[in-house]
Amino acid sequence: MSRFSRAMKISDPKDFSLAFRSGKRTRKGGGIIVITVENLVGYPRLGLAIAKKHLKLSCHRNCLKRIIRNSFRLNQFLFAEIDIVVLSRTDINQHNSGQMQASLELYWSTVATRWQRS
Repeated sequence: MSRFSRAMKISDPKDFSLAFRSGKRTRKGGGIIVITVENLVGYPRLGLAIAKKHLKLSCHRNCLKRIIRNSFRLNQFLFAEIDIVVLSRTDINQHNSGQMQASLELYWSTVATRWQRS
């Protein structure tokens, strides 16, 4: 069982800017938007942009981030060398953790088919 290491995290603001500027957006509901862009590091990375405006309490934001990181960690073998940025939407607080996990699985399968491993 692998853990979510520091290397799997997008931390450079330039990488976030690149994703926002030229990434492919996927919006399938579930209160989130997933942006994907090719990277040069050789493995998939995850970036999170969960707005305080959408989830007021820090415990709710942290819980959502934990769910997303864990889901990414379990499905990382599906992805090619891409950066994935997950954004929150205003309707994020209408979904519970089970619905969020189900919608993440849908997002991951969409991202995996869009960016086939070569």
